[in-house]
Amino acid sequence: MPPAILLGLTLLAADHPDPSAAQMDPARLARIPARMQQFVDSGKAAGIVTLIARHGHLAALDAVGFQEIESKAPMRTDTIFRIASLTKPITCAAIMVLADQGKLSPLDPVEKFLPDFKGQKVSTRPINILDLMTHVSGLPAGFPAPKSQPTTLAERAAPAAKMTLLFEPGTAWKYSNVGYATLGRIIEVVSQQPYDQFLKTNLFDPLGMSDTSFAPTAAQRPRTAAVYTDDHGTLKRAAQIETQTGPLIPAPEGGLFSTASDMLRFNQMILNKGKLNGTRVLSAAAVELMASNLTGNLKAGFAPGAGHGLGYEVIREPLGTYRYNSIGSIVKGGAYRTYEFVDFAKDMLGIIMLQRTNGGGDTADEINAFLAMAAASIE
Repeated sequence: MPPAILLGLTLLAADHPDPSAAQMDPARLARIPARMQQFVDSGKAAGIVTLIARHGHLAALDAVGFQEIESKAPMRTDTIFRIASLTKPITCAAIMVLADQGKLSPLDPVEKFLPDFKGQKVSTRPINILDLMTHVSGLPAGFPAPKSQPTTLAERAAPAAKMTLLFEPGTAWKYSNVGYATLGRIIEVVSQQPYDQFLKTNLFDPLGMSDTSFAPTAAQRPRTAAVYTDDHGTLKRAAQIETQTGPLIPAPEGGLFSTASDMLRFNQMILNKGKLNGTRVLSAAAVELMASNLTGNLKAGFAPGAGHGLGYEVIREPLGTYRYNSIGSIVKGGAYRTYEFVDFAKDMLGIIMLQRTNGGGDTADEINAFLAMAAASIE
């Protein structure tokens, strides 16, 4: 039976991982939640969910600690998290759906779809879509404070066209949320659909990602994890992040909520070169481009030894294997310490979810431990 189909069957029994089928050591896998519990016990994290799949089989899915410290609500394997920048590979996948349909090319200039960008360049060429996806556009990291509250993605993304570029497109790397908001607007213009609806129709529904959205429903809210900040060794509730103000505008750079199992579905599709459970969502060629280092030798990404592909960082040299990732693996982290990896050489993926605003970034202790222990569990 093909790995994708096997994965579909194991997801139906998510509480019963099969380490043997994944060719992983159960005793070593059991060390992972035990180590995560130590982070909880030391007050570094409220709660953590970890997930590993290999050879199309769920190998481990564990939850430790609390979804909310104040109520002592336990962390659940189906807890919903703010995944922040794990949204970015999903936005890039949506762009590549349109590329597969022949409706755009990654080398198309942004001004082709958003005319307000005309004339915005340093000297030689305008920004193209590929620049936005790889963070080499020259656009700043974030938006200036708005003069008035935007009510649509079009209004929110519009200021990007008037920003002064920091460098010639393609010559340097600068992480840009502005660039990803612009990608979302391009998706709307090309598809003639709202960005969030395009994701639902072309990615979430085909992949069965029923817990992924920009706003949890009333039924889902009790499963949504609280966000904390490490304040000199004490976890304090980051209430300002949890309180939505103004109209909900789906953020292509980091606005999604999701679960570990839903992110398994997305990343297994990537590992399967575009297919899941017999459904092709992306072409194999699109996935190969997403997983390629497209930034050459530029200093790029937040993990050592990494370059940048489309949405993901790409481990490009031996330095990047310090967490036992293979060269060619793709990784991505979110601002609240969510993290995912796809290791093509090991036919394995992993996801770790917690909710803390600070403390180590993409190389936080919990993430480093999880990635290394996952690979160390291979038989």
